[in-house]
Amino acid sequence: MLMHSQRFYTLSASCPDRVGIIARVAGFIAEHRGWILESSYHSDAGANGDTGSRYFMRIEIKADSLPFHLAEFRERFRPIGEELGMTWKISDSAVKKRVVVLVSKQEHCLYDLLARWQSKELDIEIPCVISNHDTFKGFVEWHGIPFHHVPVTSDNKDAAYAEVQRIFDEVRGDTMVLARYMQILSPALCRAYPGRIINIHHSFLPSFVGAKPYHQAWQRGVKLIGATCHYVTEELDQGPIIEQDVIRIDHSDSVEDMVRYGKDIEKAVLARGLRYHLEDRVLVHGNKTVVFR
Repeated sequence: MLMHSQRFYTLSASCPDRVGIIARVAGFIAEHRGWILESSYHSDAGANGDTGSRYFMRIEIKADSLPFHLAEFRERFRPIGEELGMTWKISDSAVKKRVVVLVSKQEHCLYDLLARWQSKELDIEIPCVISNHDTFKGFVEWHGIPFHHVPVTSDNKDAAYAEVQRIFDEVRGDTMVLARYMQILSPALCRAYPGRIINIHHSFLPSFVGAKPYHQAWQRGVKLIGATCHYVTEELDQGPIIEQDVIRIDHSDSVEDMVRYGKDIEKAVLARGLRYHLEDRVLVHGNKTVVFR
């Protein structure tokens, strides 16, 4: 994965597979003297061989090589997208994505994301942090980031998540990150932002969904534990997977050891998964993803 110093546009797309897709898209870019900096392609035959196969692509284009801006690119490219039956989008590297972080009482993922943001390793805007506890209010505000305490109880969930949605829309959030936010989002909130809510789950999904996965893993005597970064859907811990990693353990490790090891994995996996998402390297098809690293 190479990040360029100059401004570039990222075109990411998928469509039914057929002959001539690359030629059609690259030909359009070349016709307008566009300079391709990086390109990635994948053909997925699916479960039925050639039936229903789909093609995925991601192309970075040097912005100042084109004679027009994104709005005109979209207008000119739209007929090609329609011709190919394509789902596509194009983004500008000069426009920082706005990431709203949700957290509960576990600090490690929040701390890691803010450190990466502060050092510009993650070159993003964090317009606010939302929590169902006020534990990290001082820490977050010390970074100059607004903090919103939105308590969640069994009696107020609909109202609480309506408030989360209001805040997210008000700050013009692009992506919502659940950085060990230990609440189950409402179905309405999940439906409002498909492919825009990212969670870090402290197990190697689909194993050990739900609460206390390290305890579940210890009881099963597993030899590997891991973490999974995935998109949030209405079905708990079943959304499309973006990134995963594991670490080996043995019989001598306690639950507390596993939790400690797991925190390091969770931070790294969430950071990688979020970066892939923000750089438009993740293309979702059904409940699967194609990730161009």
